Amino acid sequence: MKTVSALHTSALTSLTLLARGKVRDNYAVGTDRILMVASDRISAFDVIMGEPIPGKGVLLTQMALYWFDKLGPKGLNLCPIHLTGDAPESAVSGAEVSQVQGRSMLVKRLKPLPVEAVVRGYLAGSGWKEYQESQAVCGVKLPAGLKNASKLPEPIYTPAAKAAVGEHDENITFEKTVDMIGLDLATRIKDISIALYKAASAIAAEKGIIIADTKFEFGLDADGTLVLMDEVLTPDSSRYWPAESYVEGVNPPSYDKQFLRDWLESTLVNGKPWDKTPPAPRLPREVIEKTSAKYEEALLRLTR
Repeated sequence: MKTVSALHTSALTSLTLLARGKVRDNYAVGTDRILMVASDRISAFDVIMGEPIPGKGVLLTQMALYWFDKLGPKGLNLCPIHLTGDAPESAVSGAEVSQVQGRSMLVKRLKPLPVEAVVRGYLAGSGWKEYQESQAVCGVKLPAGLKNASKLPEPIYTPAAKAAVGEHDENITFEKTVDMIGLDLATRIKDISIALYKAASAIAAEKGIIIADTKFEFGLDADGTLVLMDEVLTPDSSRYWPAESYVEGVNPPSYDKQFLRDWLESTLVNGKPWDKTPPAPRLPREVIEKTSAKYEEALLRLTR
């Protein structure tokens, strides 16, 4: 990747800051829109690293826009999306354009739903760990004899409850989401999420990429319409595997944060494994550069 200046934290004074997430800084634009700025921050195990990954926010934004275009009204039209179509640069003063250019989305202000809509097509990560203990993931029973990275007979919906920044999202059952948001809304989110995952998986497969799992977020507009929001199908919210390296039974090399997670898991802090609480270990240049290269390769493969 060409040398770019990193943006760890945006500082827009022309707009009111609403919230800072693990990656995105959200600003109010009037009463009905939000400017989402994707910083170069990176988190792992729900802890934000002290060092940014230069250019990451731009790559995330371009990938999200790619998928919104493929899956939203301009493409397969599987679900309304939160993009307004307005240029993000139009929302800030001239001096602040450099902070938002290429890394921002100007979106509708929605009422976010407290459910992370996770879809898994393969058994990996926390799903593999849970399966080994119970032959189920989030209450969804699975066949016996599956291995790490096994492809599931059909994609499964395994939601999570959103947590505050710095805390871990909690895997929950579909029945729990019904208690939280009602049967109709919970069912629609489940059905749409699986449809989005299947469509995206087919598109990615043509580019030699396996999307092992992903998570979507939804909100309601003023009319109660269910809208796909936040990021979508980026390496921050998905597990991307190169198809040519996939072997059932082992963790495939991935285009996402797994490289960073693996490094953190093997790193000692004061002679002991890091306990996954702040502060995170300092990232060496090699880890920063390799993580950046993973993100860039995913985007290039998808859009080539």
